[in-house]
Amino acid sequence: MKLMIPPYVLTGLALMASLCSCVFVVNQKERGDLSTSDTAAAFAPGDSTQADTVARATPVTPDTAIGNFLEGKKIDTKNVHPSEVVAFAKTLIGVPYRYASTDPAVGFDCSGFITYVFHHFGIVVPRSSIDFTPVGKEVPSSSALPGDLILFTGTDSTERFVGHMGLVVSNEGGQLQFIHSTSGKQHGVTITPLSAYYMGRYMKTIRIFPQNGG
Repeated sequence: MKLMIPPYVLTGLALMASLCSCVFVVNQKERGDLSTSDTAAAFAPGDSTQADTVARATPVTPDTAIGNFLEGKKIDTKNVHPSEVVAFAKTLIGVPYRYASTDPAVGFDCSGFITYVFHHFGIVVPRSSIDFTPVGKEVPSSSALPGDLILFTGTDSTERFVGHMGLVVSNEGGQLQFIHSTSGKQHGVTITPLSAYYMGRYMKTIRIFPQNGG
């Protein structure tokens, strides 16, 4: 005897299967298993802590050294004079901005630029700007010397943690200037004055070279 299933029963079963599938997808999304927005946001360009922190996934320096920085230990500048570092940094003016890069052939992000400059002299530094927060000796910006590092927030100055950085190149007549790789209008390595805009993002100036009194 052949079992006959009425058409309306088949329709009901199909509808139930569709609803179960929808519930499964919604639950997956609620758990974040299918989310792609966070990944896309993490790779957004800009002088931001978010972008800079993602770059730490591929550090160019030993993990143990970075761990030491996070404990507040000093950077070993290997008797390199800060004027040498500043002079070399200036040779990179015009290199374009490139998110998460330490390669001058393609460009630098802000901390990638600092990493490359110091690595040229064999000096190990953190890969991410935020990891410079506990490093060195804090000094007033008015007392900054060439070779000091200057730390800023990301582009959102209401988020008061380090997200951008540069290297002080001069501080004469009350006008501090620093070199950095910016994702802004210059979009690359450039020398910038400590303007009102950057003062709004200013976090602190740190001294790491003993020649500067660090």
